Amino acid sequence: MFLKDLLFRHRLSVVFFSKTVIITSSLLLAYGLRFDISIPSNYFPTIFYLILLAIPIKMAIFWQLGCCRGWWRYVAMPDLIQIAKANLVGSVVLIGASAVIFRMENIPRSVLILDGLLCFLFICGVRFITRAVREHYFPMGKGFDLKQSNVLLVGAGDAGQMIAREIRQNPTIHYNLVGFVDDDPYKKKAVFQGYKVLGQQDQLSELVDKFRVDEIIIAIPSASGKQIRSIVEKCQHTCVRVKILPGVGDIIGGKVSVQQIRNVDLNDLLGREPIKLDELQIRNYLTGKRVLVTGAGGSIGSELCRQIAGYNPDKLILFENGETPLFAIEQELLNSFPDISIIPIIGDIRNPARVNGIFDEQMPQVVFHAAAYKHVPMMERNPAESVNNNVRGTRLLADAADHFKVEKFVMVSTDKAVRPTNIMGTTKRIAELYVQALNKRSKTNFVTTRFGNVLGSNGSVIPTFKEQINKGGPLTVTDPEVTRFFMTIPEAVQLVLQAGSMGQGGEIYLFDMGSPVKIKHLAEELIRLSGYKPYEDIDIVYTGLRPGEKLYEELLLDGEGTVPTQHPKICIAKSIDVSYEKLKVDIEALLSHAKDLDIPGVVSYLHQLVPEYTPAQNSIKIEFDYKRSTASSSHLSIVRAND
Repeated sequence: MFLKDLLFRHRLSVVFFSKTVIITSSLLLAYGLRFDISIPSNYFPTIFYLILLAIPIKMAIFWQLGCCRGWWRYVAMPDLIQIAKANLVGSVVLIGASAVIFRMENIPRSVLILDGLLCFLFICGVRFITRAVREHYFPMGKGFDLKQSNVLLVGAGDAGQMIAREIRQNPTIHYNLVGFVDDDPYKKKAVFQGYKVLGQQDQLSELVDKFRVDEIIIAIPSASGKQIRSIVEKCQHTCVRVKILPGVGDIIGGKVSVQQIRNVDLNDLLGREPIKLDELQIRNYLTGKRVLVTGAGGSIGSELCRQIAGYNPDKLILFENGETPLFAIEQELLNSFPDISIIPIIGDIRNPARVNGIFDEQMPQVVFHAAAYKHVPMMERNPAESVNNNVRGTRLLADAADHFKVEKFVMVSTDKAVRPTNIMGTTKRIAELYVQALNKRSKTNFVTTRFGNVLGSNGSVIPTFKEQINKGGPLTVTDPEVTRFFMTIPEAVQLVLQAGSMGQGGEIYLFDMGSPVKIKHLAEELIRLSGYKPYEDIDIVYTGLRPGEKLYEELLLDGEGTVPTQHPKICIAKSIDVSYEKLKVDIEALLSHAKDLDIPGVVSYLHQLVPEYTPAQNSIKIEFDYKRSTASSSHLSIVRAND
């Protein structure tokens, strides 16, 4: 330790001394090679004076070109290029000075050329030897660590090699890299960063057992979801932890670091390519505009706010009923986008005075309507409130947008609005019908986006599963055959933004969500990704479909059909003509029954407005006995239909 501190304090002295030795040695060796080691005695005086001339010339040039200030342990290709430049300049200057001072007497030209080459090789050699010793025998002070995990890297490309280099050098990383796995046949048995390519992905199980691997890291940032799923499936039988390096788009500036490695999550396994947005088209209708987002504190609403803020609107108005989520998204946006005017507003979309007051004061030009009641079983038990929020609230907002001449109104809908079997889906379908009908008589462009379940949203299945896993299980799945369409929150928001840019009014935009996924399979994958075995470490139990749920969801109604758009992932559902006047009358009657808590009347008008509404066999049967008495009391009885 004393020697290390001493060398550090006198580092420049060590550097100058070593370079002086190298300059002297290279010149002497050049003469020795020129004369086959037997140097004639008449050359000695010239050699002595030439060394005295070479040392200050080369040292000055090395210093000027930065070859005396780098750390030898970090030498890389840019350093070699700089050393080559310094030696070339030094040799040219030395030849010129020799010609002037000594008139090249007793100085063979081949000696000066050999001197330049040898000096370059010696300097590079010393640096690489220093780096090799530091990395392989004294790796940044990393000593023997009983807690080190044996790691196998999947991917021997640039990202994998950068990870390997950092694992070797960084003392805070408790990894012992055993080697690479790569399917490229040209990399078979190759060695990168001192580590061997041990085999291909199909050999993962064998390699894990052979090298006692504790953790597998997928270091292929360009891998698609399908490729990642394939790798993870091969890793599942190994019973070791699996982590992943984020995709290229998530790695800022292309810089790869061990610190970016994270656990594989279900978003990585969706198997869909990232959505390519028409950034210019989106900017054209958001940049410099006053934008209002309802439900701004929710999963979709908050992500809408984040992405909209990135397009530099003139003003971003956050309309939210919950104080805490509104405060959270406001603070996040203020920190991330300090130059954008953020207007947080607490209010209820069911309050006409509040809604009209906001539109009158803020004069939004674009509205994204993400506020809604979305939990199916909850809305089955509260049908009047579902109608009041999802139908009445949407109507109030749409009417205000029409009255205040908003340019574009984008409504967030759901696949549960297609042939609905529950109250929530039916109310969202009525909201779709209303904005489509209003679009025909308004200067505002009303468009709708319809998509499936969102991974990671508040109250969705994934957070519920994670909480159950943290408690040791079991995971509860309604039915082994239940399937759903899934997308990530950023994907959902990108669809909404792109639809808003494309919509001319009246369209329902659908997203290519790939194939539906069984919830049972999601549960099994999440258990494995958490390091457990399904049905052994953590069990899965089936509870039966909840009120209003169905086994599968759809994105299209009969008779809607689709029309392609210029975006390969987005299509338009053909709209169904609805009379605005009749719809308005029926909705008014529906809202009247909801206000009076006349549940049979609510259900009756839901059927009238949405004929395809067919309550699921397991839906709630609602019996409402409204008894007027001196106390004006009411009684609501809710039972399962199949009880």
